[in-house]
Amino acid sequence: MTTGQLLLVLTGAGAGLWVLHKVGQAVTKILEAAAAIAVVFVTAWLAVKGLWWAGRQIVRHWRTSLTTTAVVVWCYWLGWLSLTITAAVVAVGLLGWRWAARESFEPLAGRWLRAWWQRWIVYAPRMPRWLRACGLTVADHGPGVTVQVNPFRRSAVPPKAAPRRDQSPRVIGVRSGASWDEVRVRLVAGQTPEDFDQAARSLAVARGVARCQIRELGPNLVSIDYQRRDRLADVVPCTDLGALAGVAGAGLDLRKV
Repeated sequence: MTTGQLLLVLTGAGAGLWVLHKVGQAVTKILEAAAAIAVVFVTAWLAVKGLWWAGRQIVRHWRTSLTTTAVVVWCYWLGWLSLTITAAVVAVGLLGWRWAARESFEPLAGRWLRAWWQRWIVYAPRMPRWLRACGLTVADHGPGVTVQVNPFRRSAVPPKAAPRRDQSPRVIGVRSGASWDEVRVRLVAGQTPEDFDQAARSLAVARGVARCQIRELGPNLVSIDYQRRDRLADVVPCTDLGALAGVAGAGLDLRKV
């Protein structure tokens, strides 16, 4: 190979390397721009999804949302000490109202406070476990197994699948009376109200009560009613009606009957 040919080859190789360098720079810029665009779109999608979820939760649990907002605003403007004192005064007032006039306290305030307490402390965190233990969730059929083989043994390992929202019924409301709790549950595809009828006794045992009954409210909505206590287990004290029968103009108060 002559000197001219060698110079020509080296010049061509250098030109090729320069072209590849420029192409690599262009591809790098394109990939960086595409990655930046993807990050922007993914961030925007997550932000919109988060705002949508937060809005749904605020609308769905509007009482809790309003209470939380009022507490935050109170603490910001008036301080936590005044909030604590006010809450203590309200709690004492409610207890005094319940003790002095339970007949008016129960329908006006007692059942609402008890329903709120029972939903968030008892039923919302525990009901999914009770339904799963009583066989009232829809499971995937035939998930298959994974066989692990090594020189010493062969073992079958079932896959771990996280439960989905469409597999477990959802608590949508709680009403609480003096002796009964009514838990409204929305069914998922694959379930019928008769499934809950058959598991009523198991649901009562899970809740720790003596009686549970199921009421169908709609095609995919049932009410699981728990009897916390039997108010008719003992005789209700009342006035001797026989003694008042002969008294002219005697007024009978039948509120305790």
